[in-house]
Amino acid sequence: MDLIVALQCKDQPGIVHAMTTAVLAARGNIIENQQFTDPTTQDFVMRTRFESDLDLAKIREILESGLGQFKPKLSLRSAAKQKRAIILVTKESHCLRDLLYLQELGELPIEIPVVVSNHSDLKVLVESHGIKFIDQSKLDKSAAEAEISKIVTELEIDLVVLARYMQILTKEFCGKMFGRIINIHHSFLPGFKGAKPYHQAHARGVKIIGATAHFVTPDLDEGPIIDQDVAHVTHASTPEDLIATGRDIERRVLSRAVRDFAEDRIFIVGDKTVVFHN
Repeated sequence: MDLIVALQCKDQPGIVHAMTTAVLAARGNIIENQQFTDPTTQDFVMRTRFESDLDLAKIREILESGLGQFKPKLSLRSAAKQKRAIILVTKESHCLRDLLYLQELGELPIEIPVVVSNHSDLKVLVESHGIKFIDQSKLDKSAAEAEISKIVTELEIDLVVLARYMQILTKEFCGKMFGRIINIHHSFLPGFKGAKPYHQAHARGVKIIGATAHFVTPDLDEGPIIDQDVAHVTHASTPEDLIATGRDIERRVLSRAVRDFAEDRIFIVGDKTVVFHN
């Protein structure tokens, strides 16, 4: 069985030794290991992938016993068990299309049981992929969010993806789902906030544009950044050119962030993230 264990705790001597010893005690063979100590917070994070023929419950017991002295935040799962995500959308389809396409190709290791929208525009697209579509266009904000919360609980959702979802989630929902909501922001943060960001960028004569995937917190667009990318533009680029280029960056950055979450590669350390790329 192929397994992934993620550990986070305060840095102290002996953690790596204890992990390797525990994996060995679980008849495990380490095939990938990445670690990092944040110099500001002194948080230590480690992602270890290993193989073992023991059952998951026994492996968990061995790891918790061997590492308990460090009081870590520890997660363990079979790599074959995919995380479950719901996608929230409005009218723009480019990020959603990319997520659905990569998931169908097997390049995005998540399950998508449902897509929720505050408009009906993307219903045909979603259902053509055999995924349930929930239209919330007739619900007010409070009822819509209550329904989303119910879906998260009932379907055992690990991640909420805001794929150009043009609604602001309440502070209560963001707090309850901390570290489990990813948004794609239409600029390289910090940047142009508010309406028509690409028109603002054009008016300022920018030479690069970008997109930022980040965790959602009660503070709008201030959550820990997961991934970013940029593209160079020139004075000849029109606002429409910037929008087209921006769409391409947004879909790529969001898909990478979702993939990193699905593979347990992201650790929140203070106000930032540590992301172990493969």
